[in-house]
Amino acid sequence: MTGLTQIQKKVLEFLQAENQAGRPGPTLREIAAHFGFRAHRAAACHLEALKHKGFLESTPGKARSLRPTNPLQKLRQHVVDIPLFGSIPAGFGDDRESDPEGCVSVDVATIGFSPTRNTFALRVTGDSMIGRHICSGDIVILEHGPEPRHGQIVAALIDRKSTLKTFLLKNHRPFLKAENPKYPDLIPSEELMIQGVFRGLIRKARE
Repeated sequence: MTGLTQIQKKVLEFLQAENQAGRPGPTLREIAAHFGFRAHRAAACHLEALKHKGFLESTPGKARSLRPTNPLQKLRQHVVDIPLFGSIPAGFGDDRESDPEGCVSVDVATIGFSPTRNTFALRVTGDSMIGRHICSGDIVILEHGPEPRHGQIVAALIDRKSTLKTFLLKNHRPFLKAENPKYPDLIPSEELMIQGVFRGLIRKARE
């Protein structure tokens, strides 16, 4: 309850108790009587302050609709779920198909862009991208659709095998580069299909 006066805290606690008890929001008269305010205006001022600070909300035009809210709930409006479609090798190509595992919840401000319906995530396995600070166990966020630019990280299907590599062009011909000298460049002999362009990374703390 940072930023609230003592009386505002007490009013909020009263409203929270009423709400938890399943009772409808109290009227100005009832709040004023409970705290011994001489005028309804005093109660109204405290309620307006609590609304302004994000601790209360009400439905316009509806009686007894006053209810406490959590200011952190407003921040969650910027949290989105991104589908997680299995894993992708950051090593040698793998011919396994990705199976959906669920989703990852991310804060838009944290990843620096607003995901779209074409945004998806994959779990990294292998160490071929350590030169770009992508490690095994990381989750990469990718965007399906845009054409990759020279030097961008991509999830790709090369000769029917999926992999995570850096997309490069040489003499206008595309190939995939590992960011670890242990692995060779991948030059498509049949096809190269870009499944997604890298947009962000999620890393869990490792013990």
